[in-house]
Amino acid sequence: MVLSEGAHRLFIDGQALDVQGGDEGGDGTVVLLNTTRASRLHHDPGEAAPVRSVTIAAPHAWLDGLRRATTETDPVLQDFLSTHRAQLTVPASRQIRHLADQIYDPPPTLGGAMRALHCKARALDILCQACAAVREHTGERSHPHLASRRRSERVRDYVLANLGANLTIERIAAEIGASVSSVQRHFKEHFRMTVFEFIRSERLAQACAALERDGVTIAQAAYVAGYADPSNFTVAFKRAYGVLPKHKRR
Repeated sequence: MVLSEGAHRLFIDGQALDVQGGDEGGDGTVVLLNTTRASRLHHDPGEAAPVRSVTIAAPHAWLDGLRRATTETDPVLQDFLSTHRAQLTVPASRQIRHLADQIYDPPPTLGGAMRALHCKARALDILCQACAAVREHTGERSHPHLASRRRSERVRDYVLANLGANLTIERIAAEIGASVSSVQRHFKEHFRMTVFEFIRSERLAQACAALERDGVTIAQAAYVAGYADPSNFTVAFKRAYGVLPKHKRR
C-alpha cells in the first residue's frame, strides 16, 4: 500500500497496524504486508478524514513463478516472503509517490484495456521498488554498513544524473527515500566528502572538460559549474586544479 495522505488503521487477523501517510504534497508512506496463509485483512476508516492511497496485491503463486524463472537467489527477500504477517513501513520515495498518483488519477484519454495496462505497469514498478525496499531496510539490520553503502551509491548516481538541476539535500533525500541527516552522514562516511562537496567537484569537472574539449568561454564554464559570478568560479577552479580556467582552454 502507498498511503499518500491521511491515516489508515489496518487489521490482519485482528492485529492492528496504524499507518500515517502525510500532508498534501508530501511523499507519504509505503506499507508492505506479507501473509503465507489465508488471513483476514480489513481497515477501520475511523473519522471521515481525507485518505489517498493505492493498494496493490500480488499472489504468492505469481511471486513464486518469478523466482523460479531466475537462477539468482535473494535470501533477504526470500525470508520476508516466507514469514507470515511480515511487515515493513518505509517513507515513500518521490518516484513511488508519482507512480501511485498516476494509478490514482490515470490520464482521462485512456480507457478500457489501455487504462488497465497503464495502471498495471505502474503497479509492477511500485512492486519492484517495494521489493528493493525490503532488501535495503531489512538487510540493514544484519548488514548496516552494506545497506548504507548502497544508499550512498544511489545518492551519488542520482547526483551524477542530475548535475544540471537545482540540487538541494532535501530533494536528494526525497528522491532516495531517506532522511536528510542519514543521507549526509552516510555519504560522507563512504565517500569522504559531503554531498555538496561532491556536487561542486563534479560540476567543476564538467566545466573543466568543456574548457578543454570545446574551448568555451570562462563565463560559459562558470555557468556549467553552477556559478553566477565568473570570478567566484575562477577562485573555486584554481583551488581545485591549481591553475586558472584560461589555462585549460584549448
